[in-house]
Amino acid sequence: MKEVVWGIIGCGDVTEVKSGPAFRQVENSRLLAVMRRDAEKAEDYAVRHKVPLFFNDANAIINHKDINAIYIATPPSTHLEYALKVLKTNKNVYIEKPMTLNFNEAILLRDALRKSTAKLTIAHYRRQLPMFLEVKRVIDEKVIGDITSVNLKLFQSRKAALTTKSESNWRINPEISGGGYFNDLAPHQLDLLIYWFGAVERFSGSSTFKHSTENVASQTKGTINFKNGISCNASWDFIAPEGEELDECRISGTHGSVAFPLFGKDIILESKGRSEVLTFDHPKHIQQPLIQATVNYYLGKSVNPCPIEDGIMGMQIIDEFSQ
Repeated sequence: MKEVVWGIIGCGDVTEVKSGPAFRQVENSRLLAVMRRDAEKAEDYAVRHKVPLFFNDANAIINHKDINAIYIATPPSTHLEYALKVLKTNKNVYIEKPMTLNFNEAILLRDALRKSTAKLTIAHYRRQLPMFLEVKRVIDEKVIGDITSVNLKLFQSRKAALTTKSESNWRINPEISGGGYFNDLAPHQLDLLIYWFGAVERFSGSSTFKHSTENVASQTKGTINFKNGISCNASWDFIAPEGEELDECRISGTHGSVAFPLFGKDIILESKGRSEVLTFDHPKHIQQPLIQATVNYYLGKSVNPCPIEDGIMGMQIIDEFSQ
């Protein structure tokens, strides 16, 4: 394979700016077709983004002879269904997060991948953003010394931007999303923790359900212990009072600390008595660095930038914390 030729299943909001255009802009990559069940919306997307082909049937994308990789960008409830079909054709899969509805589905997906000759990457794009690569450098090079603690907090009010409802409100429908805002936002955070600190030894957590009109978690908390001895305490609150929103991960070490929002641009680095603020501008098409790394992986030029094993661990933690 000299070029990755893409088809997209589910050309909705996430593909408009974050991901879709990047498939045409990275090296050795071409976007050939998009699919959406609403044919008019599929055509509209194809025309606006200059995509040659559009369909309203996923099978047309999956079985197209010229397509060798498929981006699954539908809501989580159909991730497994489409991924299993794609893997049976031995075509590569780039799948949105969370990769499945739950841990059990993640295991089914792993088993199918093992039977296929295809490759699969999860779209945890923060792994390839300069801001979070800098955090990894700070950790790996022990800029703040040996890690002593990790604390993660995400508090959002009902009106906060991160919890803005989509047109169909599917993020708070457990049958479609797997849960609520925790299932939508926490995968980004948990994946970075796994990326930075490695294998998990044990974890425990719980959720409370306080919003009378939604059957999803309002507040979640838990602890993750990594095999390298590092421990993370994390808490999420999606009914926080307005004005008390917080998005912070603080990693403390023997020589200082690094603090930053998971959904922001600034890092505050304190090391050996010195304090520095580092500001990062994310790319317009924020998934582009990860898509380039994924293309390189599919072409045999690099390792998998986000393998299914990491996704399985993330799903297992999400299921435990959601109880």
